[in-house]
Amino acid sequence: MKRSTITSWILGGTMLLSAWATVAITPTVKLSETRPPIVLAQSIPERFGDWQVDKAQVAAVVNPTTVAELNKIYAETLSRTYVNSSGERIMLSIAYGTDQRDNLAVHFPEGCYGGQGFAVEQTVRGQLTTVAGKIPVSRTMATLNTRIEPITYWVVVGNRAVPTSWEVKKEKLAYAVRGLIPDATLMRVSNVTADKEAGYRLQEQFVAQLMDALPPASRSHFSGTGD
Repeated sequence: MKRSTITSWILGGTMLLSAWATVAITPTVKLSETRPPIVLAQSIPERFGDWQVDKAQVAAVVNPTTVAELNKIYAETLSRTYVNSSGERIMLSIAYGTDQRDNLAVHFPEGCYGGQGFAVEQTVRGQLTTVAGKIPVSRTMATLNTRIEPITYWVVVGNRAVPTSWEVKKEKLAYAVRGLIPDATLMRVSNVTADKEAGYRLQEQFVAQLMDALPPASRSHFSGTGD
């Protein structure tokens, strides 16, 4: 048999194997359809611990995409400003998407803030200690003119919290080989302060009190510490 013929057979076989593998790991079932629906406004209390919603403030989700695009990516979004007894404020933004295929994946804060003209610092890894366990998070700081905003965020893909886009992709692949399309929840807390470390400490206190107030099922979902 000629070498060119052998090469053609090998190439053909490789293409068929690649096509088979693609079909084999193409997810077909949405994980969100196998469990109770998420309703953010009902799941997240307006008052908990030392915090309550500040009705005078609006915490708009910083995102350069249009409303139509947001509606395509996310099933629900929630944006609130909370204030404590000392007058300190925390902005909470949550975005929930039921379909985490590549064209519908969550948008990370670095890109969203950058798209609004903010200068965004390098992202660093961290952990939040809560009653649900330690949540792996990412932290950064966004600056626009005199506005300085420390940010803490994490993404819950299916049942697990992950702090980076690379780990989101790994979780999505792990679900895909099981034939599942995972849902995802982007959790973001921030406040306006020039004292970055104090801002992060306040955010950790806020998240800890929020997790304390949630019932077990909601706590597991939003912390990403479920099974």
